[in-house]
Amino acid sequence: MLPPSFITFITLLRCTSYNDQVLLNKLTFANLGHRPVRTLLSILAIAVEVTMILTLVGVSNGTLHESARRARGTGADILVRPPGTSALSTVSSSPMSDKLVDVFRAEPHIVMVTGTIVQPLELFDTLTGLNMDEFAKMSGGFRFVQGGLPVQDTDLIIDEPYAREKHLQVGSTLKLISQEWHVSGIYEPGKLARICARLEALQRFTANTHRLSQIYLKVDDPNQAQAIVDSLRAKYPGYQIYTLEYYTSLLSVNSLGLLRNFTYVVIGIAMIVGFIVVFMAMYTAVLERTREIGILKAVGSSSGLILNMLLRETLLLAVIGTVGGILLTYLTQWLMVHFAPGGMTQETVYKWWPITGVIAIAGSLIGAIIPGIKAVRQDATEALSYE
Repeated sequence: MLPPSFITFITLLRCTSYNDQVLLNKLTFANLGHRPVRTLLSILAIAVEVTMILTLVGVSNGTLHESARRARGTGADILVRPPGTSALSTVSSSPMSDKLVDVFRAEPHIVMVTGTIVQPLELFDTLTGLNMDEFAKMSGGFRFVQGGLPVQDTDLIIDEPYAREKHLQVGSTLKLISQEWHVSGIYEPGKLARICARLEALQRFTANTHRLSQIYLKVDDPNQAQAIVDSLRAKYPGYQIYTLEYYTSLLSVNSLGLLRNFTYVVIGIAMIVGFIVVFMAMYTAVLERTREIGILKAVGSSSGLILNMLLRETLLLAVIGTVGGILLTYLTQWLMVHFAPGGMTQETVYKWWPITGVIAIAGSLIGAIIPGIKAVRQDATEALSYE
């Protein structure tokens, strides 16, 4: 049996052509409303496609930008890394002597120097050893929301997101690198690392006495930082020396080829999923409405009108699915904050909203082309006799 909205459309179509556009829009909404389950599933599939893309882009950008923000939180102007490393490589050992701190401190235009030791933990987390006094002078110090600086060698401090993720408070105990640690303070995020301990203690616990992973330099004139870097590179060949501005500029998706390619692969998979879902939905719609299409042809409707009708339905599904996908990213952000590892941060990348919308809409329209061609090629007589 034909839906009442469709019968009304046929009657009006035979009487006037003035309101064709309005009638087509009404029929589009009526057809989608007549099959609510299929419509909702199609919208959900497109929304998931959009959410997949925006979540991946948001996590990639958010995690890298958070790393850059923490690096800038040191207050340093220049970063020194060991020979044989790159700007973005993970420093998993401590190959530099801590005597280099005094060596760099004696260089012209260097006003502050501090070294750190970095011990990788799970996923994106690291345990960083600091000379608390030197770091406080360079960065302005930690802003504690609870507790304060470490007192004992087995004390450490953590930032607020890590404390929330692990359900820790001042006085809590946690085990890292086979050592029991006690939380002495919780500080506001944005200061180099999420977990910090006393430098000498971490050096001893990791059997890296008098060794450092990285050295941070503060100069008297930040505008001359690049010139000072060039001078230091000439005096200390082999060491990887960068301005902090250059280092943080590398923390972007476009600078990391592997991450960029992975993003494109996920986008491609999401497009394929969206294409398949829309193709199946529209193909089924054409089969279910074979008699309707036959009636349209019998009363003189052109192939262009029928194809227009199907593409309007697809476009409406894609637009609603895109909006739904954008809204779902706020849910994924909430889930990321409360359940994902704290080293991963998802941000809202607004410039990707229209890009993802174009991807979803284009994929959906492509998925509707083959069913649309099948619809316009149907013979009216055969369509009217279809059961």
